Amino acid sequence: MFNLEQFDIKLDTDIIGRNFIYCEEIESTNNFLLNSKEYNTEGTVLFAEYQTKGKGRKDRTWISNNAQNLTFSILLKESFIYSKPNVLNLASSMAVASSIENLFQLKTNLKWPNDVLVNEKKISGILLESVSTGKKMEKIVLGIGINVNQPSFQGKFNFTPTSIKQEYRKEVEREYLLSEVLNNLEELLFTAKDNPEKIINDWKNKSRFLGEKVKVQDGDNLKYGLFEEVDENGFMLLRTATALETIYCGDVSQL
Repeated sequence: MFNLEQFDIKLDTDIIGRNFIYCEEIESTNNFLLNSKEYNTEGTVLFAEYQTKGKGRKDRTWISNNAQNLTFSILLKESFIYSKPNVLNLASSMAVASSIENLFQLKTNLKWPNDVLVNEKKISGILLESVSTGKKMEKIVLGIGINVNQPSFQGKFNFTPTSIKQEYRKEVEREYLLSEVLNNLEELLFTAKDNPEKIINDWKNKSRFLGEKVKVQDGDNLKYGLFEEVDENGFMLLRTATALETIYCGDVSQL
């Protein structure tokens, strides 16, 4: 069982996580916050021990064992909505990566746009969704899944999964990890607003495939080229045989 008191002792934020909702089971934390009118306070964190319809990118299902991992969503509004939302993806993955490194001394890498890797395996994924009225973005919901104490993974995956327990060789306290992630996330999101170039440069320093030949798949669309750069908006610049293309989304793998 998740110990709320242990989590709260270590939480050192002004906004994110100050309104904290704990539930044992829910369909999807992202869907709940996207559609809720009652829980609309900026920085609200909805944490679930188990999601029956957890969401990953590209309408995939995020599969996570009950009460072993961290699956949560964060509601972002005025303080964190700005013109370069994809930089939020980069900042969020950096917050998870730095927390894992600080607490468990596991070396992490970042896979564009928002995956965290340990030993070439996926340990965390992020899903950013938004609600807009006309051209105005009303709110962003940032869904984060971190494989913490899950001992094994069954099924087929685009990228081999792992957990902190598998890499660290011992079970860890989820409460301290969650508070560390939220502390780091708030700091990095403010940095992303004031100085997005720093976020992009720091992300690039931990990028797994930057400067390498990659394959990018977006549905049936497949492209090959050199992952040359991350632009000022946080998008990939892919050098193909014919042009330098901006990639807005897709699954990246090494050739």
